[in-house]
Amino acid sequence: MNQIVTTNADHHIPWNKGKLIGQKSPLKLKEIWAIRIRLQLANRTRELALFNLAIDSKLRGCDLVKLRVCDVAQSNRVSTRAMIMQQKTHRPVQFEITEQTRESVGAWINQAQLKTDQYLFPSRIHSSPHLSTRQYARIVDDWVKSIGLDPAVYGTHTMRRTKATLVYRKTKNLRAVQLLLGHTKLESTVRYLGIEVDDALEISEQTEI
Repeated sequence: MNQIVTTNADHHIPWNKGKLIGQKSPLKLKEIWAIRIRLQLANRTRELALFNLAIDSKLRGCDLVKLRVCDVAQSNRVSTRAMIMQQKTHRPVQFEITEQTRESVGAWINQAQLKTDQYLFPSRIHSSPHLSTRQYARIVDDWVKSIGLDPAVYGTHTMRRTKATLVYRKTKNLRAVQLLLGHTKLESTVRYLGIEVDDALEISEQTEI
């Protein structure tokens, strides 16, 4: 009689066991301000700059943590717009830097006395030259928990999706959001925003041919 031999692989626990999988929810306006005000009151200059720039840039975490001072500032002044090459797609993407983000990023650069060629968010761990995506994810978890949200529902992609979702809801302009996110295909933007069929039909009804 043959016996079934089990191996360690048979008992491997999936990485996503017990976790919610799927698109991470974007933040609402009131939630953005709740986090922002908490960071301001706590004088967490670095995190305020990171939070504001994450919202404005709509960058993936891997691109955000690798930003250098020269990517967002010239001659000691934070730029109103920036352009970087995306690590995932190897395509350039532009983003705006709003006034409050410029102020917070400028304050962080001055406080940390960062030079032009340095990473904007250096790691506090000596083995890493810049903030890692894992460290960034933990920071995002702290942000959402600080205002009573479930960190299982939010994550680093929350930061990427938030402003894009707000722009879409205000304008219904998918092409604009596609450009802002640096997507090569419009279908990717549709999936990323989680647009429902009714929403798509509403857009179609408003388009006269």
